[in-house]
Amino acid sequence: MFFKNYLLKVKIKNNSYFIWKSENKSINGIKNFKPLNLDLIIGVDSQKEILFKNTINFSKGNFTNNALLWGARGNGKSSLIKSVFHNIITKYKNLKLVQLNKNNIFDIEYIYSILENYDQFRFIIFIDDLSFEKIDSDYKIIKSTLDGSIQHQPKNILLYVTSNRRHLMPRDMIDNERSSAIHTDESVEEKISLSDRFGLWIGFHKISQEDYLKIIRAYCDYYKINYDDKIRKKAIQWSLQRGNRTGRTAWQYILNIASSENLKIKI
Repeated sequence: MFFKNYLLKVKIKNNSYFIWKSENKSINGIKNFKPLNLDLIIGVDSQKEILFKNTINFSKGNFTNNALLWGARGNGKSSLIKSVFHNIITKYKNLKLVQLNKNNIFDIEYIYSILENYDQFRFIIFIDDLSFEKIDSDYKIIKSTLDGSIQHQPKNILLYVTSNRRHLMPRDMIDNERSSAIHTDESVEEKISLSDRFGLWIGFHKISQEDYLKIIRAYCDYYKINYDDKIRKKAIQWSLQRGNRTGRTAWQYILNIASSENLKIKI
């Protein structure tokens, strides 16, 4: 047991980014972790500042809030978490990021029991794209698991969760519940109370065409692509064809440019 714990401590010390493997109940270090450059995440300045300050405070050992990043898909929620983390670990080597697949959320108490023994490190557990399609027994079990884990969360662990829904479930499900004569307000509140356990709600909304083009231009500058009126017009057309303007759409357009013009860009 001593040798096993020693090996885990060495693994944690020598890596910054991890993925939880549920099949063998272990954390696996990820080498050559390269998130998006923080300066390339544009149009979410206030969200960036809130998350950055919260993460810095956690790294320093201060009391901080769990964060729920919610909103439209493709606007940089998970990218922001990874990029902020990568930026901060250049100074705070004690900070670690552990990605937990939402399907393995039942392991979270077990993860706590492991990581709380390494209090010289600070761990962010990152759960991406967490949401519930319907109120059923699975929701109740998961809610109980996550709700209970937040209440008994070790001081050296922080939760960062992304979702496309503010209350982790569709709005119409909440409205239907409220309109039903057989359900009470208490029943509705019980179903949305999980999101209330997150002290920070950081919203991501649809971006303007101006911000979308700023993202395109930033990518072009970063990858030495000549940004001109032709690229601008095609970028707008690209977004219209897809029916949205997001950071993800902008990145896909840059990949299309690289492919069509045989440009070698390093991701």
